[in-house]
Amino acid sequence: MQELIEKSLTQVGRVLVGKRHQVEQAMACLLAGGHLLIEDLPGMGKTVLSQALARTLGLTFNRIQFTSDVLPADILGISVFDRDSGSFEFHPGPVFAQVLLADEINRTTPKTQSALLEAMEEAQVTVEGATRPLPHPFFVIATQNPVTQAGTYPLPESQLDRFLMRIELGYPDAAAEREIIRGIDRRVMLDQLEPCLGAEELTALQQQASEIRVSDPLLDYVQRLVQHSRQDPSFAWGLSPRGALALVRASRAWALIRGRQHVIPEDVQAVLPAVVEHRLREHADHGRSGGEALAQRLLAVVDAVG
Repeated sequence: MQELIEKSLTQVGRVLVGKRHQVEQAMACLLAGGHLLIEDLPGMGKTVLSQALARTLGLTFNRIQFTSDVLPADILGISVFDRDSGSFEFHPGPVFAQVLLADEINRTTPKTQSALLEAMEEAQVTVEGATRPLPHPFFVIATQNPVTQAGTYPLPESQLDRFLMRIELGYPDAAAEREIIRGIDRRVMLDQLEPCLGAEELTALQQQASEIRVSDPLLDYVQRLVQHSRQDPSFAWGLSPRGALALVRASRAWALIRGRQHVIPEDVQAVLPAVVEHRLREHADHGRSGGEALAQRLLAVVDAVG
C-alpha cells in the first residue's frame, strides 16, 4: 500500500511541478476522508491538481464551474416529466460523482453554496423530498479565488468548517516554472494519466489511516493546541471539537503517507496550518485577517511535551 501512495504522489507531481508538499497535503486530506479547499489566484494550478488527483485515484469525476447564476438544482439534479411513462424521472446533477470539483465556489451565491452542505456532511442529498445517497467514496475538491477579487462571495464559517483542509499553491520556483512553460501542455498530460488506485484500494487506505495509533501524550498535545486557541485573547473564537477531530484525522493520514503506524508531534505540526487556518480569525480588536498568523502562533507557543 505504501508503494501505491508513493506512486500516486509521484504521478500527480509530474503534472503539478514543484509542489510536492501541497500534493501530499491534498492526498492526506483525501486519505482522511475529508473535503479539500484550494485557495489561490487564477492560473496557479488549482484545477490541474484536482483533475490529476481524480484521475490518479481512478474515481469518477464531475466538474461544476460556479457562476452567479448557478442554482442548487444545477448541482443536485431535477425531476423531469416523462411522457412515455407518465411519471417524473429524476435526472441526477453533477454532485453524483466520486470526486466533485466545485470550481471557483465563491463566485456563486450563498444559497447555491449551501446546497453542498448536506452532501459534504452526510454523503447524501435531499431533492424534492427524497433522500438519495451519493457514490462512495465521495470527495468535494473546491477551488476559490481570494475574496478580495471582484465578483466573489465569502464562504460562511459553517461551510468553511466542512472542509477538512485548506491549502494554497503559490507561485512555482524558477526551475519548476521553466519546466512548465517549456514542457507538454498540462491538459495533454492529464489525458495521459493512468489510475494508480481504485475505489477499493482507496477505501482500504482510508481504513488503514483511521487505525494509525495516536498515543495519550499526542492527544494531550492536540488538546493543548485547541485549549490555547480558546483562551488566547488574540483569537476571535477557538477551535471546535470538530476542528480537533479534523486535526487528529489529518495527522493520522500524514503519518500513513510517511510510512508510520503511529502519529508523532511532527505529523500534527505538518498538517495544522492547513487544518486550522480557515477555522480561525483574529479578535475583532486586531482586525479580521485570516488564521495564518494564528496557526503559526499555536505552533510557536504550545509545547509538544506537556
